[in-house]
Amino acid sequence: MNSHPYAFLTLFFGVAIAFPLIMLGVAQLWVKCFQAAKPGVLKNATYECGLAASGDSWIQFKAHYYLYAILFLIFDVEVLFLLPFAVNFTTLPVGALIAMLVFILMLAEGLVWAWHRGHLDWK
Repeated sequence: MNSHPYAFLTLFFGVAIAFPLIMLGVAQLWVKCFQAAKPGVLKNATYECGLAASGDSWIQFKAHYYLYAILFLIFDVEVLFLLPFAVNFTTLPVGALIAMLVFILMLAEGLVWAWHRGHLDWK
């Protein structure tokens, strides 16, 4: 096997380009073959549970709920970064401690910002 040293990379690059393009082509063919030409009553129905829709289907949610969810995710994911650090705390160099302190300080800054702006007050 005296192949070129970059043959595998070329093959990998070709597959990486071809696979998504093939999938997009298959999806486009699927849409052209199976999509209804014109929207109908059933297609435009809001719910497909069999009950007739009544009233307005647009419900306005408060943006605070989304902000609470985003803040929860940010501080919840923090635990995922702190756990490996806590497990290997005694074997890590001082640079890792400094990096983790910077990370915690940045998260604390975000928490203080959200608290100062009143985003953590339930309304």
